[in-house]
Amino acid sequence: MTGTSHFSFYRLSPYTIGSRANYRRRDVITSILDYLRSSSQPNANPLHLPRTLLILLQVIKELATARLQRTRVSLQSMAPEILHVLGRIYTDKVQTWRTFIAAGGDDEGGALESIEQSLLAIKVLRRLLVAGFEFQNRERDVQDLWTIIRIHFGDFLYLGTEGSAALSPQVHQVLQKHLLQLSKIHLEMARTNPAAFALLPDSAGLVRAYWGLIKIFGESYGTNSTVVGGQAQVDNDAEDEDKPVLEKLCLKGLLLVRACIKMVFSPSQTFKYRHAAEKEEQKQASHMMKTELLTHDLVKEIMGTIVTQYFVFRSSDLLEWEKEPEEWEIREEGEGDAWEFSIRPCSEKVFLDLIINFKDLLVRPLLDVFATVSSPNQGSILFKDSVYTAIGLASSVINQQLDFDAFMNATLVEEVQKQQPGYHILRRRIAILLGQWVSVKISGPNRPLVYQIFRHLLDKHDQLNDQVVRVTAGRQFRNVADEWEFSAEPFMPFAPDVLERLMALIEEVESTGTKMALLNTVSVVVERLEHHISPYADKIVSLLPSLWMQSGEEHLMKQAILTILTRLVNSMKDESRRYHSLVLPLIQSAIEPGSEIQVYLLEDALDLWATILVQTPTPAPPNLLSLAQYLFPIFEHGSENLRKALAITESYVLLAPRDMLDESFRNRLIVSFATLLGTLKVDANGLVTHLMEVIIRVAQSLGGEQAVELISTGLVESGFLTKVLQGLRESWEAHQTTGPNKKYPSVDGVVETDYLAVLSRLALASPRVFLVSVQTVGRSRGESLEQTIDWLLTEWFNHFENIGNPDNRKLMCLALTKLLETSQGWILGKLQDLMTIWTDVVTELQEGAEDRGGDSLVYWDPEGLKPSSPEAPEDERRRNLTFSDPVHTINITEFIRHHLKGVIAACNGQETFQRDWLGNVDQDIITSFGRLGVL
Repeated sequence: MTGTSHFSFYRLSPYTIGSRANYRRRDVITSILDYLRSSSQPNANPLHLPRTLLILLQVIKELATARLQRTRVSLQSMAPEILHVLGRIYTDKVQTWRTFIAAGGDDEGGALESIEQSLLAIKVLRRLLVAGFEFQNRERDVQDLWTIIRIHFGDFLYLGTEGSAALSPQVHQVLQKHLLQLSKIHLEMARTNPAAFALLPDSAGLVRAYWGLIKIFGESYGTNSTVVGGQAQVDNDAEDEDKPVLEKLCLKGLLLVRACIKMVFSPSQTFKYRHAAEKEEQKQASHMMKTELLTHDLVKEIMGTIVTQYFVFRSSDLLEWEKEPEEWEIREEGEGDAWEFSIRPCSEKVFLDLIINFKDLLVRPLLDVFATVSSPNQGSILFKDSVYTAIGLASSVINQQLDFDAFMNATLVEEVQKQQPGYHILRRRIAILLGQWVSVKISGPNRPLVYQIFRHLLDKHDQLNDQVVRVTAGRQFRNVADEWEFSAEPFMPFAPDVLERLMALIEEVESTGTKMALLNTVSVVVERLEHHISPYADKIVSLLPSLWMQSGEEHLMKQAILTILTRLVNSMKDESRRYHSLVLPLIQSAIEPGSEIQVYLLEDALDLWATILVQTPTPAPPNLLSLAQYLFPIFEHGSENLRKALAITESYVLLAPRDMLDESFRNRLIVSFATLLGTLKVDANGLVTHLMEVIIRVAQSLGGEQAVELISTGLVESGFLTKVLQGLRESWEAHQTTGPNKKYPSVDGVVETDYLAVLSRLALASPRVFLVSVQTVGRSRGESLEQTIDWLLTEWFNHFENIGNPDNRKLMCLALTKLLETSQGWILGKLQDLMTIWTDVVTELQEGAEDRGGDSLVYWDPEGLKPSSPEAPEDERRRNLTFSDPVHTINITEFIRHHLKGVIAACNGQETFQRDWLGNVDQDIITSFGRLGVL
């Protein structure tokens, strides 16, 4: 952009700033079009046209990228008029400078202005054609312009290559920019509007023309490289000035071919309503591309050209390999969308699309080519490398036709050991090949051979294993270790060398990205070896502090370090305690309030923290307990990490119950839970109530009824119990309404079950404490205990049939039965409801059992349920918590029998009980209950 253009841009920028906001005011575009018409007249100020084109470019950019549909519709309504004016300016300016180039003349300055202005015009047209029309193929003006730019592309390409000698460097450079803009039009149209692209005039012929260019360029792409004495020799004749733009055009051509394959085999799906005509156009476009473009002959030709020319390394590639190995390896690895900007990775994508969608056509020719290089002494190194590339990419397609095990044993084992110049190229490829095939078809007995090959490729003392070979092997070994059938035992003989060489390589390379990739490989190995990693753990851990310091602001590296530490702790279980002094400060630095790295590392630090708690045996070390205070800021923040924080809290309660239930910490914890309750989603709310159940149970096991009373007092004072009873009260009130005025409870049914589970734990632990707590909360509402307990029991019994989990059903049955110990009328008056749930629960728990008095939820032999393999310390703590749960220790039939006998005795015998309470129960319910044989 010239200085004058810069000035005009800032001077006229209000047009562009306001254009999107005022998209409905057509006068903005109309004014610009009037300027275009007047400034394109012969006697107009020469500065007006380029400035107006620049403003229009900015306006169209803004409107084309708008997300609001009405903005895009407004642009489409104005697009035909813009196209008419702008298309004429473009063709006129192209005609002006082409006439000057062909015939010469005195007005060279005018020609230069024209070519600059036509470039600006085509930039605007590119965006207008793609975003300004919904169905470009239906617009006559678009069809005409499409034909023109199709012709111009061929003419400009000829001028830029065959006729470039007659052009000045400035004109040649702008002409190349024209070519690139035209290629962008073709590619963006094919990607954004595939059906329209296919139905525009001669689009199939256009793609074939691109392929012709790709084929010609391929003849010199990978054939000027030789390997002599391990050194790449460059043919300087290939480094002409036209090569960069031709390579860019060929890259666009490959992307265009891939877009055409996609529109045939993987058309874009949309929820937008489509009319029958649109559906028919898409069907027609797909058929046209398949029959007119992707013919069998062309598909075979594309595959052959890619394999024999574009998969072959160029001399420049090999020279960069030698001069800048680490940078070259990173570039070749290319992650994400990097393949769109480099011709070899892009050709790999095109090859993969073809072999998947034309496998019946292409598999046999590919295997025939492979047969020519499948023996150790067949084919040149570079050609072998290109064919092996194809075989690796096609692994999922050809695995039934190719015996890879035999090929590996007969060929790869020998080739990977050859000490001849240039074989480092094949060594790199073999590492990639094994990484691609290991998850597809390498048998179990041959896995040790794979490990042996990688151990060899990671050996720095072998001169052919240069840094590129070793880094590639390090990256690819992740695929080997992460494979589903990987087993630690066969790998153990190779583990010391592989791990030592990987860690040495991490220290050797300089790029943070490469270090992180290799560290991820070690991380996967750690995870897959499980407890077998212990002998190598110290060496791995010793490497991490320096990597942490070197990473600086590279937080992805820190994340990788935290991940490998998490996996180490998981694998080593309680042996990992010796690393607490290193790990716990890292966790603290990431979780403490105000930490600069918290936003990047909090999630990974929480994972590591949780893992350490799981793997730490009792008693908990003080430095681990000191971290618990940092849970409260996470509770207050209420972020997506809340669930992890709650899980960590539960681990703390199981690991160090006395410390966690100490008065100062306990009260803060319950207040935090009270604040969270009712503000979370259903599942997260359930985590809070479950954790409160655990706290009540742990308190009872530590201090009996007195400890439970302390917890209950905290629940009342914090407002936790008030929220629980308020939610249940609202549900009860809603369930009293019917008809048009029926109310619906604000508390979800699952949440109500969770609330009742907390009350059940209190009641089962101590009916007295339960009643005192309920009475205290009810008094704050102006209710007596009898009033509160009446509506609460009514809602409780009514909700019982909505509880599906057998554990919760039994828990509440136990709790409600436990209330019979009070011998109060408010519970005896619910005898019919009690007998109903007794019948349901006992029947459910005895279903399929031979013993009539059995209970399927009782663990009769807890010792027999212990695992035989090593387990995490927390697994044992959780198992003990489960085995001590009344739900799994109390026989429901015996429990009911005991409490029934107790309440009958409290009522002065069977006769009084029958007269005052049992007589009010429906006879059918009594009969059903009697069949259980409880009494």
